[in-house]
Amino acid sequence: MSDPRTDRYNEVSEKKGKNGEGPDYQAGSGDRGAGPGSSVSRGIPYSDSEDSRMLVPSSLELGPGAVDRYVISKQIVRMQEPRRLTPDDLDERRIIYPESSNRRLVNHFRNLRTKLLEKSGGNNFTLVVSGARSGAGASFVSLNLAAAFAFDQAKTALIIDCNLREPALHSTLDIIPEYGLTDFLDDPDFDISRILYPTGIPRLRLIPAGSRRETPSEFFTSFRMKQFLQAVRRRYPDRFIVLDTAPISESPDARILTELCDYAMLVVPHGGMTVSAVEQAALAFHSEKFVGAVING
Repeated sequence: MSDPRTDRYNEVSEKKGKNGEGPDYQAGSGDRGAGPGSSVSRGIPYSDSEDSRMLVPSSLELGPGAVDRYVISKQIVRMQEPRRLTPDDLDERRIIYPESSNRRLVNHFRNLRTKLLEKSGGNNFTLVVSGARSGAGASFVSLNLAAAFAFDQAKTALIIDCNLREPALHSTLDIIPEYGLTDFLDDPDFDISRILYPTGIPRLRLIPAGSRRETPSEFFTSFRMKQFLQAVRRRYPDRFIVLDTAPISESPDARILTELCDYAMLVVPHGGMTVSAVEQAALAFHSEKFVGAVING
């Protein structure tokens, strides 16, 4: 009897990315970082904007009605952007934007976004993205998929760097964060606004990895992490949350986080792995949450 996780890979495994222009969706480049750019955020989170109130308070109050007390901003279109990455900045970082001349790459991620929305019935969700091995390009796929969701002026996206061993998103976006996810999880009195950073991309926010990066599994199995993800997803129906994680073959983190999230996606380097190795990586996910693989290259 076949396994749905490997079936979803095999049924479209003949599709390949061409000329390094982007991923192909497998029912499911090694570049994690990017070159230097002109716009740098010096670790100043978006603490005094409407968007800083769109998540949950640091107390993460429990009990009936607690989540209902969280302040929700309805002004998504009016979300302020203290800095804005230029088209040249975005091209240099290989980040898609609506007016990009690289229509092939833009369409790849738009199609991937559409497939995920069809899967969720149009509802928001939390998605784990993990590489089949190191260098597969999970951060590239995570960031561009989040950017694709932010194309819609009625939606927002949040990308969380959960690769505590090799965090890369802040470097790609030229952000120098003072705090991040582990600082928030480590301190029950830590305010969420201190780790929510503008990316320079409209309607897309980043939570960086944080200053403490040892024993990541302890952070991800904490009740505070579970409550945080639940509250973010339930209270903000127009926000899509992408978690960029360590490779599934090298760390249990992606599998742990999949238990807390709605879906999981595997990123496979084009021509870099055998089919059996990819199938083994896919089998590490919970079958009911695994949406497929992306061949990147």
